[in-house]
Amino acid sequence: MARFTPRQDEQEGLVENQDIRKAGLKVTLPRVKILEILENSEARHVSAEDVYKQLLANDEEIGLATVYRVLTQFEGAGLVERHQFDGGHSVFELNRGTHHDHIVCIRCGKVEEFVDESIEKRQREIATEKGFEIADHSLVIYGECKKENCPNLKE
Repeated sequence: MARFTPRQDEQEGLVENQDIRKAGLKVTLPRVKILEILENSEARHVSAEDVYKQLLANDEEIGLATVYRVLTQFEGAGLVERHQFDGGHSVFELNRGTHHDHIVCIRCGKVEEFVDESIEKRQREIATEKGFEIADHSLVIYGECKKENCPNLKE
């Protein structure tokens, strides 16, 4: 008897469905499509509007309100993290289970991630000196990228 082996795209879909189920959510088409976009996006930090535009480009009939609702559900379930950098709009990134900090360009909005053990160590030292135990923390540095002809600059 032949053994069933899923194709690559079916395997990826199975993983996405398992992620949604593990998060305690029912597997629905909007959730699967939105998770696919988050996993396949070149940008690691995307807004709800970015997700919605990609859905439209893929000819998916999922409304912006549904995108917001699903992203909020994903956040509550721990699948994504929401960030509100200066400028007031939220961006989302998949929760990959590893800590990192961010540096944000105040001109173009580009977000870069970084990890620096010396910064992490100093934060732990400061917390100890002040009588705290760190439960969580977030570091965001704001600056200006120095890229000429920045492709992210919106004019």
